[in-house]
Amino acid sequence: MLELSKNPTLKYLLFGNIYFANGISAALGVTLLIVYFTEKDISIATATMVAGAASIPFTFKFLFGPLIDRFIKRGRRPFIIIGALLGGISFIPLAFIDPTVALFPFALILFTGVIGIVLLDVAADAWAIQVTKYHERGKINAAMFGSLFGGMAIGNVTFSYIAQNFGYKMSFIIGGLIILLTVIITLAVKEEIIVKKRPKMGRLLVSEFKKKNTIIISIFAFVSAMNFGILLFIIPEYMMNFLNLELTQIGLITSLFPIGVVLGATTGGIMADMWGRRKTLAIFLFGAIIFSSLLITVNSWQMLAIIYPIIGFLQGGSSFSALMALFMDITNPKIGGTQYSILTSITNFGDYSIAIVSGSLLMVLGYQRFFLYAAWIIGPALLILYYIKEIKK
Repeated sequence: MLELSKNPTLKYLLFGNIYFANGISAALGVTLLIVYFTEKDISIATATMVAGAASIPFTFKFLFGPLIDRFIKRGRRPFIIIGALLGGISFIPLAFIDPTVALFPFALILFTGVIGIVLLDVAADAWAIQVTKYHERGKINAAMFGSLFGGMAIGNVTFSYIAQNFGYKMSFIIGGLIILLTVIITLAVKEEIIVKKRPKMGRLLVSEFKKKNTIIISIFAFVSAMNFGILLFIIPEYMMNFLNLELTQIGLITSLFPIGVVLGATTGGIMADMWGRRKTLAIFLFGAIIFSSLLITVNSWQMLAIIYPIIGFLQGGSSFSALMALFMDITNPKIGGTQYSILTSITNFGDYSIAIVSGSLLMVLGYQRFFLYAAWIIGPALLILYYIKEIKK
């Protein structure tokens, strides 16, 4: 078996591969799902509600962290394998359920698949915290989230093409099989069990979250994530109902966003390791305010094809590299699964709490005011960022 200690670059391949499965899941459960429901004349409010509800496990990652840390003597690898199997297998039955006839069973199975992806996600995070150092955490998060959004980009294009030419059923089947195949690299890597004794999680966790800096970072994470969440489900709907684009066009344009995130996460990861987390976050968040506001000017697919990936680039550099590196810096490795999952749950709650109601907000505000609100949300996050202290280990 391959050993991480003997192959320094292997960790980037390992964790990138794990997060690629997460990206494939997102392509199926967000972009494809919204378009699929729209074609079936299911309202945008219902579509965003189902997609948002299915994403709830990401806001409850803190429930999975203690489970993984409880069995820390067995390592993180078994949970990654179980999560990938559960996620991949669960997406396949969606091909045989019509959401217009059986909406609840469809949503329940989708929810189960997301649980598997979250289990895989949390275990990978805990493993990455154990085997990385301060000067490489920006880059390891760039590899992880770059692969996640790379998976989204590939999935958006591939599944849109498959759906248009072979039907949505085939998209769900192939997506599930791809997730199952990502287990192979994990099986080939040997995990070194670093912690031999199970820590007293309750006491350690309370002491960590009593720290003023941790509290401020948690609030910042929640607020800054809302910009990503409010746009998450609306852009695909905007392309279909306002710009009147075809399915393949939607797939191509939505693939530009995760490509932008990949480039942003790579750039932001390098910057975070060189210049620090706070400075990197400030630069990218200022840019996000400007380009989120510019969405009100979009009236053609050409304009969206320019602005949308730039927004992805800015979110990749902030939320998906510098912020995650900051989380790793303040996380105690002994309770890495628990503490880090709580921090990311707070971030995801900021994402999905507003994503669930984004369809309803759109109906009330209209597109232009909706996009301005998406930009306005970033302002309070920048104010909170000023009070964050960086910790270098």
